[in-house]
Amino acid sequence: MERDTRNLPTTEEEWRERLTPDQFEILRRKGTERAFTGKYWDAHEDGTYRCAGCGAVLFEAKTKFDSGTGWPSFYEPANRENVELHTDRSYGMARTEVTCKNCGGHLGHVFEDGPDPSGLRYCINSAALELDPSSS
Repeated sequence: MERDTRNLPTTEEEWRERLTPDQFEILRRKGTERAFTGKYWDAHEDGTYRCAGCGAVLFEAKTKFDSGTGWPSFYEPANRENVELHTDRSYGMARTEVTCKNCGGHLGHVFEDGPDPSGLRYCINSAALELDPSSS
């Protein structure tokens, strides 16, 4: 996916105007919503999960699974080219952060304790996502 930044905000104030307070905290400040509180942690609808910041396609509902963690969990991205992985050493631990390649928004983290076929668990904040039921 080529990075398309034509319609993206360029300042913190523009991002604040575009996003809800929860979305801004997570996508732009790398926050984390509390477990079992997000809109999609227990969602079972078909569709495509898009980035709440820019609309990029991130995950398909068919790859979502119940991890028991309280956050939406997926075993693979819809297109690996739409996400970027970064080492995150915050809070005294080493984790792998997942961001949207298009807008740079923080999505969550990926762990190596997921189901087959990938063995990965993309643990993603609900506020970083928007479910598009029409694209299933």
